Amino acid sequence: MARSEKTESFNWLLCPKGGALTEEVDLKLPAAVVKGSARASVSVLGDVLGRALKNIGSLLEMPYGCGEQNMAILSPNIYILQYLQNTGQLTADIREKATNFLKNGYQRQLNYKHHDGAYSTFSGGERNTWLTAFVLRSFGKAKSFTYIDPDIIASAKAWLEGKLRPDGVFHMQGKLVHNRMKGGVNDNVTITAYIAASMLELNMTVTEKTLTFLKSSASDLSNTYYTALLAYALSLAGEEDLRAQLLKHLDSVATSDGSLLHWSQSSSERADSLAVEMSSYVLLAVLTKTTLTAADLGYAARIVSWLVKQQNPYGGYSSTQDTVVALQALALYATKVFSPHGSSTVTVQSAGGDKHQFDVNQHNTLLYQERALQDVPGKYSVEVKGSTCASVGVALFYNIPTPTEHSTLSIKTQAKPLTEGECNKANGQVLNLKITVQYDGPQESTNMAIIDVKMLSGFTPDSASVEKLQGSMLVDRVDQKDDHILVYLSEVPKGLPVSYHLTIRQDLPVNNLKPAVVKVYDYYQTSDQAEAEYSSPCA
Repeated sequence: MARSEKTESFNWLLCPKGGALTEEVDLKLPAAVVKGSARASVSVLGDVLGRALKNIGSLLEMPYGCGEQNMAILSPNIYILQYLQNTGQLTADIREKATNFLKNGYQRQLNYKHHDGAYSTFSGGERNTWLTAFVLRSFGKAKSFTYIDPDIIASAKAWLEGKLRPDGVFHMQGKLVHNRMKGGVNDNVTITAYIAASMLELNMTVTEKTLTFLKSSASDLSNTYYTALLAYALSLAGEEDLRAQLLKHLDSVATSDGSLLHWSQSSSERADSLAVEMSSYVLLAVLTKTTLTAADLGYAARIVSWLVKQQNPYGGYSSTQDTVVALQALALYATKVFSPHGSSTVTVQSAGGDKHQFDVNQHNTLLYQERALQDVPGKYSVEVKGSTCASVGVALFYNIPTPTEHSTLSIKTQAKPLTEGECNKANGQVLNLKITVQYDGPQESTNMAIIDVKMLSGFTPDSASVEKLQGSMLVDRVDQKDDHILVYLSEVPKGLPVSYHLTIRQDLPVNNLKPAVVKVYDYYQTSDQAEAEYSSPCA
């Protein structure tokens, strides 16, 4: 039986301010859990960015075979370094580790660069305005920590400026990263706000015509994502009145739940990656002004509490852009509220008597303290007493049999011997694996999707077959990583089943050969995923 690994995270940023705060968490396991697979742990830090810092190279459980994924791994390092430097917490050790990530990421990114300064998602692919602006923004900030060739920054800026139309709007080339990002707003409008924000963050000049266009587009508030991004861009441009107007509107459409505050495109949506991203833009807008009042910081704290709750156990989020923008916003917030004083005690205990205590003070703010929890399933209470904030995370991991129900994405597999009588061959089997994926969701197509094929034990993919797969319909790239084949699809169109073939060869005979899992998921909407098993018909 193939197994599917599941992770659940429960995170809080608890700031008791001299009193005590408590939370409860119920660690539940599904009926179908694989016996003996469940484990849980609690981790405590005195810093909202400490979790991300500990896992600085693995915030995302995702491959990085494209230019945008690489930048999403590189960028958080910059925000964490800026924050630690601004608060006097940057040690030589952390600087060296983070700077190495920046250097490697910078070198890797040059594989996606065109001679004219633009970048594409895949090496040699179509130039992409959005990705080029993302690279400009990140390299422009990284240069204070590591050497970045000034010509590379200048050429990206020049290429973007070549996309500027006489009316101040930037022309979009290539696809927007997330097909739900624009939600009724055209690509050129969204990209103009994004490029303007990127340039303003780097103190580059933005033309008067672009600012006039952005100010005029503030009259259409139908798209929450664009309104949040625009509020941030206009905050950077120092447009106080419009900023206040946009934030007032955003407040009226926020989802408020006690001490938590967030935004999403529609009320029916669960907390997806787009909700994390737009809530982070609102947080950046709230914090981007010359003087912040106690009311501003109190409002910001409610957004931060929601964002912390959405984090995965590594301090990242479900996808790339939400991770980058959220960590930028959290780093800005952490800088504004940083205090080297105070201490707190965190007590985590279950009804069954499993008890753990942690101390958080100015000497161990960034220390990652973790303990295993024994009572799983079980209920735990979390109490923080004292005068400083504590970031508390509970992570639950378990396996379940591969689910058969499908989301709006579905996948089917079929493994057959390549030729008749193949099963009786003494020198190992050769199988043809057929994988069919289909999308039936509300959009015209998915975003970029990934098919992740795990090899059967003792089998390896046939290299000619991998090469053929690389040239198949909708396939942008094929990667091999350990015993997995990763197939990047530009999209899966709605209502159209798409099939792929892979030949796999048996190198080593394995007794009691277990099935393997094939997954498909939408890269920017990771909750949209499906799994199927395949096994050798000869076993």
